[in-house]
Amino acid sequence: MQANPLLSQVESVCFTAALVLYLIATALYFVHFAARQEKAGRFALWAMAAGFAVHTVCIAARGINAGRLPLTNQYEFAASFAWGIVLCFFLFVWRFRFNALGTFVAPVVFLVIGYAAMQSRDIHALMPALQSNWLAFHVSTAIVSYGAFGVAFGVAMVYLLADKLQAAFARRHFPDKETLDLIVYRAVALGFLFLTLCMITGAIWAQRAWGSYWSWDPKETWSLITWIIYAIFLHLRLNRGWQGKKAAVFAAVGFVCVLFTYVGVNTLLAGLHSYK
Repeated sequence: MQANPLLSQVESVCFTAALVLYLIATALYFVHFAARQEKAGRFALWAMAAGFAVHTVCIAARGINAGRLPLTNQYEFAASFAWGIVLCFFLFVWRFRFNALGTFVAPVVFLVIGYAAMQSRDIHALMPALQSNWLAFHVSTAIVSYGAFGVAFGVAMVYLLADKLQAAFARRHFPDKETLDLIVYRAVALGFLFLTLCMITGAIWAQRAWGSYWSWDPKETWSLITWIIYAIFLHLRLNRGWQGKKAAVFAAVGFVCVLFTYVGVNTLLAGLHSYK
């Protein structure tokens, strides 16, 4: 497929800028967290916002250049995965005035977009299995789901480390533990909703593409494992009153499973979802 050189250049420049800005944000959040520097936290948020802006331009340029939604290979999905985490991050920062959350979210974003940087950026025509209107529904719900789980992981880490922080600093920059616990729950519930939609749309798409709703492909299997883990989390929360440290650990472990479902399965296990 012939790519437009100008759009390719815009994409490349914006991608590199986003990568650098997320790295700067990660470093500034670390300074804010470790050295108690107030200005570093504010500058880190601006770096995240600037990174998100150029990241959005990058994804838009890729989509226009490819003539389709940029969600069909490892580079495109990883870039969109990172974008989804930042989107959910800003939604929760805006809702709860919780900028210090970036201390744990920014490194995850940088690692995911760093993974995207290692993938091929070549634009190819869609293989027959991907030529479906279900592509937008299936993959976009996965991005929102993974983004919400990434935020839940960040808040869970804050909860687990809150007692080890200087009390005055924690009071200024972190919500109380009850609010942290509530944020973890809401982020997991949001992610679980969209993961459920992702699996339903994926099953419908699979039936139309391959003639079967479910084939126990490694990606499908690990998505189901991830879904079960978060379903157990929500069951224990709603029916057993599970809160606090145990819930935070569960949310953190769940996101490790999310990362394996994406990176680990794509790297180690070949299957129907092994798109380069």
